[in-house]
Amino acid sequence: MNENILTCCICGEELAPEDAYEFDGKFYCLDCFEDETVVCDECGERIYTGDAVTDSDNTLCRDCFNENYYYCEECGCIIHSDDAYYMDSDEFEEYPYCCGCYTRLKKDKGIHDYSYKPDPIFYGKGKMTMGVELEVDCGGFDDDNAKEVLDIANTNGENRLYIKSDGSLDSGFELVSHPMTLGYHENEMPWDRIMKRLIHMGYKSHQAGTCGLHCHVSRTALGEGFEEREAAIGRILYFVEHHWDEILRFSRRTEAQMDRWAARYDNNSKPKKLYDDIKKGYCSRYRAVNILNYNTIEFRMFRGTLKYNTFIATLQFVNEICSVAVSLSDEEMEDLRWEDFISRLTEENHSELITYLKERKLYTKEAE
Repeated sequence: MNENILTCCICGEELAPEDAYEFDGKFYCLDCFEDETVVCDECGERIYTGDAVTDSDNTLCRDCFNENYYYCEECGCIIHSDDAYYMDSDEFEEYPYCCGCYTRLKKDKGIHDYSYKPDPIFYGKGKMTMGVELEVDCGGFDDDNAKEVLDIANTNGENRLYIKSDGSLDSGFELVSHPMTLGYHENEMPWDRIMKRLIHMGYKSHQAGTCGLHCHVSRTALGEGFEEREAAIGRILYFVEHHWDEILRFSRRTEAQMDRWAARYDNNSKPKKLYDDIKKGYCSRYRAVNILNYNTIEFRMFRGTLKYNTFIATLQFVNEICSVAVSLSDEEMEDLRWEDFISRLTEENHSELITYLKERKLYTKEAE
C-alpha cells in the first residue's frame, strides 16, 4: 500500500497528496471539501458549512454576522448594517428592514425618512448625470401632498422622484430625483408642473430661507479612469474657489448662509494641489462642493427655488462647470476668466442659463 495515499474523511475516496484538500486537520476530496466548507464573504476565513450564516446572496462566519449584519425583519434576508432601513413609525418599532421590504411597507407613504436611499436608476443617454435635491418648506409635512407631487413625477410606472423628510425644514420635505442627464431634466422630467403644484399647495423654497438646491454629479462622468476623474474634480474645485464672487451672486445666498451650509475651501492653490490639500485636511459635507460621497460630488451652494427657469439655469450651470473641467487642462483652467466661461454658452443649449445670468448681472458686456 502506498503510504502517500490519503483518504477523504467524508466519502473515503483515496487521494494523491496533490489532490487532497486539508481543513481543520482533516483531508477531503474536492467535492466533499466544497460541500463541507465555505469562505466568509466578509473576512475570507474558511469555515464549516454548518457553521455559516447564509442566504441566497451572502455567506458569513458567525463573528462577522454578529458584528456587521442583521436579518431583515420582514423577509429574513441578510443585510449589512449600513444598508438597513428603519421605520419612522411606532407601528413597526425599530426593526431593521432591507430596501425592498422597507419600500413595500412604506408604499402608502409619500414621505420617506431622511436615511432612505434606494439604488439609483439612471435616466437619459450619456454619462453626465445629475441627481437633484430640492427642499421645500412652509406647506406642511404632509403625505397626501407628497403623493400628489409623486403622481406628477412618476407617470407610466417610472420611479424618477422620491421624497424624504429633512430636519432642517420647519414644515416641508425634500424632493430627490434619480440621476438624469441634463437633457432628461429639461425635456422629460415634469419639473415645471411639479413646481406649479407645490406653489399651489402653499410651499416655498427661495422665500422660505431654510431651503437649498443641491446637485449630485456622477464621478464616472468626469473621466475614463480614476486619475482623470480626480484631475477633473480638482479643476471643478479650482473654478469654484477662483470665481467665488460670481458664484455667490449666482447662488442667491448670503455669505453667512454659505458659511453655514456651503462654505468655500478658501484655498488659492493650483487645481491638483488644491484637491490634495482638501483631501488631506478636514473635510465636511457642508462645503460648496462636497467631495465626501463615494459615487458623486455634490454642488451645495444654491438656494432653493420653485421658479422653473432658475432651476433649469442652475442645472445648466453645474453641467457646464463639469464640462469645462473635463475638457480643459489644469493650465487652461487657471487661465479661464469668467468672461471666457460665459463665452462658451449658446442660446441653443443654455437659454435659461443666459437669461438667469443677465438677471443676476453676471452676463458681462465683454461676453456679449
